[in-house]
Amino acid sequence: MAELRAYEVLAQAFAAEGVDVHFSLLGDANMYWATALTTRHGVRSIHARHEHSAVMMAIGYARAWNRVGVASVTCGPGFTQIATALTVAARGNVPLVVFVGETPLQAAYATQYFDQPPLAAATGARYIQVHHIDRLLDGVREAFHCARLESRPVVLGVPADLQKQKFPHMVDYVPSLDYMPTPQRLSPNAELVKRAADMIAAAERPIILAGRGAVRSGAGPALRALAGRSGALLATSLFGKGLFDEDPFSIGISGTFAGPVSREQFAESDLVIGVGASLSHFTAEAGYMYPGAQVIQMDTNPRGLWQGLRVADLYIQSDALLAAEALDAELAARSYSSTGARTPELRQAIADEARLPDAKHFDVQPGLIDPRAALLEIDRVVPKDWNIVVGTGHVFTFVVTHLRDRAPERWTVMSDFGVIGSALPAAIGVAAGRSDGKTLLLDGDGSFLMHASELETIRRQGIDMVIGILNDGAYGTEVHRFRAEGLPEGEVVHGRGDLAAVARGFGLGGEKVTRLGEFGRLMRDHQASGTATLWDLHIDDRIPSAQYRRIHYAEM
Repeated sequence: MAELRAYEVLAQAFAAEGVDVHFSLLGDANMYWATALTTRHGVRSIHARHEHSAVMMAIGYARAWNRVGVASVTCGPGFTQIATALTVAARGNVPLVVFVGETPLQAAYATQYFDQPPLAAATGARYIQVHHIDRLLDGVREAFHCARLESRPVVLGVPADLQKQKFPHMVDYVPSLDYMPTPQRLSPNAELVKRAADMIAAAERPIILAGRGAVRSGAGPALRALAGRSGALLATSLFGKGLFDEDPFSIGISGTFAGPVSREQFAESDLVIGVGASLSHFTAEAGYMYPGAQVIQMDTNPRGLWQGLRVADLYIQSDALLAAEALDAELAARSYSSTGARTPELRQAIADEARLPDAKHFDVQPGLIDPRAALLEIDRVVPKDWNIVVGTGHVFTFVVTHLRDRAPERWTVMSDFGVIGSALPAAIGVAAGRSDGKTLLLDGDGSFLMHASELETIRRQGIDMVIGILNDGAYGTEVHRFRAEGLPEGEVVHGRGDLAAVARGFGLGGEKVTRLGEFGRLMRDHQASGTATLWDLHIDDRIPSAQYRRIHYAEM
């Protein structure tokens, strides 16, 4: 039997961990491992044009498909490029393993030497160094175990010369899943459930606010049952978006993205029940979203103080589903029921706002389109089973408020760390997990242009998706701040380039959109093309979102 090199053993261990796709930019310190992963084990490799993009692709893949994302970059300058992506993963609790090379242990001097572990630590990622061949398999196992168990990014660093050494042992790899604790649901304390039921019985206008934990727990139906019994309205955090869209008493997202109906109801609420939600600064709007309400937090990791705010008055540490079921059972045992604020008038107001989330009139400039109307049209023509990926900045305030009736699992919102330029590669990662073309990216032009080179990756790798760019010819967040403060805006306005032509230059489909009523045809053309298509929406930059009008222009 031929002796294996360390990089071949590493590849074998990654394959044993169930890796089916990996995202990389190759250099001399990771290319042998990556090639073995693909040629020996059939793992699909998607080769990015930038290291940041490779890791963001893995993040998008992990978030959309609830798996460990795997990426790889080379040492030194290859590694320093991914600091932002690692921070995004750490802030977003994304399970991620990044294989990086290190400069050779035996080299007297290496131009690309960099002390990599401290930079990884600064981002919130864990760094595992393997500097002895006997620790090779242990390092891989520990990396995947940590990523899965702690939902965090892990960097596995292996020196280039060590990777080429002959492996002196039999390969007897036991994957990390064999060491994972049996998944368990944490049950709520019975006395605390009774206290929560007392608070509900004393409340007149309760609201249930569900987050990502409620989605992952499968608590949606139980929370709707609890709301029906208690008369509570239903709302979500940003990362729970879509959980209750079909319910007539769902008032949407709490906090920054709340509409007028939601704001009014939260302002009048006397009890908010947060379930599987951190109740962050943005969700609670720095404490101003529900100033007169008592708060119950039911979460596997409740916090008394979070992002500078006192979170709740009562904390119940529990799985979201079990907490909802227990509280509903307690109220049933008391024969308690209430209609709360659930009136026919409120139901109609919710339905009206869902049809037209932002009704303010603007005169649209010639040759441009209203981004709100465009997104409502896109929402009608793009099927509800598509994955939606959206970047941060001005554009996502339109997208999040104007697309609805899509399951929360279909949303990938790249808002962690407030970084732009990451949605395009993240969408590639999401699309790679589907392989059916049902992925729609919605992003701004400034963000898109930061990594437009990944259009070549999309063409080369045969990724099928739709890329919708809301092109206002500016950095939208900055331009509206400047306008609101009366400052000159020229430094943040760069003009509307022809992004559709850019896409065609990379061999993809590209359509410039300057009028409404086109998206049905565009969708049919895309589905007939069998390739990725970019829609370049020339939107009126003089139309700020409702959120920006309120925050920057003091519109009430």
